Order: sequence, then structure tokens, then C-alpha cells
Amino acid sequence: MTALFKTYISFFLLLFSIPISAQNTDITITGQILDKENNNPIPFASIYLKGQAIGTTSNEEGNFIFHISNIDKSNVIVISSLGYSSVEKTIESFIDNEIIFLSSKINNLDEVIITSTKKKKLTAKQIVKKAYKEIDKNYPKEPYILEGFVRDLQKEDDNYVEYLECAAKFYNQAYNKEIEPTVELVEIRNNYISKKNPWNKQWERKNSIIDLIEDNFIRFDYGPIKGRNGWKYNLEDVLLYNNKFVYKITGVDAPFQNAILYIDTESFAFVRIELTRTIHNGKSWKRRLSNGQEQVYYNVVFDYQEYNNKMYLKYQKEEDTWEIYDIDNPSKLLFVKNPKKELFINNIVVDNIKGYPFQQNMNIGMSLENQSKAYNAKFWSTYNAPKQTKAISEIEKYLQEISID
Repeated sequence: MTALFKTYISFFLLLFSIPISAQNTDITITGQILDKENNNPIPFASIYLKGQAIGTTSNEEGNFIFHISNIDKSNVIVISSLGYSSVEKTIESFIDNEIIFLSSKINNLDEVIITSTKKKKLTAKQIVKKAYKEIDKNYPKEPYILEGFVRDLQKEDDNYVEYLECAAKFYNQAYNKEIEPTVELVEIRNNYISKKNPWNKQWERKNSIIDLIEDNFIRFDYGPIKGRNGWKYNLEDVLLYNNKFVYKITGVDAPFQNAILYIDTESFAFVRIELTRTIHNGKSWKRRLSNGQEQVYYNVVFDYQEYNNKMYLKYQKEEDTWEIYDIDNPSKLLFVKNPKKELFINNIVVDNIKGYPFQQNMNIGMSLENQSKAYNAKFWSTYNAPKQTKAISEIEKYLQEISID
């Protein structure tokens, strides 16, 4: 055997000894996340690359689809949800439409409560106040960008009248309670609008993203997070989250407001905030507006995720009910308006912000549909949006049939 032939043999042996799992590739993972104890779907669970900020979210049916580009198949995917132990799996271990079970069982709950507060049992209000004091430590103070998916779904009385989805980027400047994020509209899809009540021509708020970015309790320092007088708090439970524990605290500010706060037992970071306002004895917490609007229900949810030892927004929802009255006849109800807006974050950018390709192009005074470009099928084929539910598909189909140009 010649020396040259030996060299060729050695080269080919080395080439084929390289593990396939080490190759970078584009891959799509699909599955459903269920509660191990009762087989119920787990909505809004996080599915993300371990140690990175790229991920997606399960839908209300627990289903998910996760597109990953140029990644080593041996990398680890983390599946987590508030109230459950996390599950970790390598990319190469997934099968198509895999069922993943999460468990909610906790052992030694009393011990968790004691040790998490350094053997000093804090009251619910003390926990909330401590969490509020730790905001500066737990949330980012430097500029960052969130990439995400926005869904806007609106009803009037019992009829759906609008459905819109878009991809957007949100540039958050250095921490300043007076400055809202700026927005880049990336792509828009599923833009369907049917005939709305004529009232909307004059009074409708055109840009639904504005409703989302102006409501942020952490950034703008308001809501039930301060532990101030008027709010009554109660420690309801301790739950699992990302293999740690969080307090579940309920709050009441009678007669209109109720809140649920989930607070990390170690860092005292707010992990999830939910606020609901409802009418009481026929009276709203807001006076009726001059255009005839009266808000009778308001629900907002903020979910946060930890990345690089800071907490960043993961999911946001705002859902309202407005009763619209005739301006000339204030006792006459014209119709009931139900907007629902959601934001799903699928990437966090914290490095080289100045070099990141961001273009502030959203006109806050113009409707999103009037700022859309031609539909980009290639973009949406690998974009990490939540998988559409059967219910949403039916709404989309209905609006396709009756939508107006």
C-alpha cells in the first residue's frame, strides 16, 4: 500500500467519523404539551433553545411549531410553563408531533415557603413590596430589542369584525419610565376586516400595537405591583417554574380591581402579572368618555422570561369590553365592542444593539393594515408564530368569506 493511498484512506475515515449531530442545519419541531396528571393541554408554554433567547409559544390547544435555523442537532430545547417542572430534550431526540408531558407536583411545600424567605415567613404584602423594590435589579436597564408576533382579534356584539397578524420588532431604549418602545413593522398577514359599526369611522383607535406598548406595569411603574394601601394581598400557593419556585399572590382593590402576581421566591422578580377590572353595581371605574365609550371589562397579562440574569417580556395580552352609547341619547346602547390583542416574543436581542438592523417605520396614527406590504410567503414559512388553533382557523375562514376591501 503506497503512502499516498494510506493518506486517502485516513482522510475518508476522518470525514465519515464526524457525527451527523454536529452538523448545523435548519429544522422544524412540532408537538403538543400536556399536563401529566390530567392530559389537559398546556397553553402558552415556552419552547426555546437552552441558554439562548430564541423560542416560541404553545397555543391554547398546547400545540406548537418551532423553526430553528443553522443549529447543531445536539443542542437542547427547554419546555417550560408556570406551575410545572421543565423538560429538556436534545433537538435530535424529537419526533414529529411529539407529545410532551409536564408535571405540576411539588414536594415539601411548607419547606419551600420557609427556605425561600430565609426562614422568615413574609406576608403576601411584604413579598409584593420586596418584589417592587427589586425591579431595578431584575429588569434590564440597557437598550434591547424584542422580536415578536402580534395578533389583533375584534368582535362587535356577537360577530367577529377584524383579524390581523403581524411580525414586529420593539426597540426599548435605556430604562426610562416616560419613553415607549419604538416599532418596526416587519410583515403583515391574515388581514381581514368585515363591516364595522359606523361609529368606528370617527372614533376607532386605528393602531392596535399602541394599546400593547403603552401598558407595561414594570416599565411605567403602575398597577398592582407596588403593594400600596388599598390593595389587600393573600399568599395562595407556591408553584414550580423553570425548576425553581414562585409565589402565587392574589390581590384585591375593591370594588373594581383584582390581580394575580407570580413572584420568584429567590430573586423576587415578577414572573407573571395579571390585572382584571370589572364594573360593580353597574358602575365602571372609568367615567364614560365623551365619544360614548364606557369600559366595563379590562384584563391584561404580562409573562416574563429570564435571559442573561434579567427578566424580559415573553407574552402580553390585553382584552377589553366597551359599551358604546349614543352621544345624543346617552341611555341608548349602540353596540358592544370586544378587542383582544396579544404579543408573543420569539427573540431577545441584547448585544450590538447599535449594529442591529432596526428601522422605525410604524406610523402610530395609521392602521396596521394600511401599512402592510405584499404578502411574503417565504418569510412566514419559517417565522416562529404560535400555531393557529382550530377556533382561530374558523374565525379566519368566516372573515375571509365576508371581509371587505
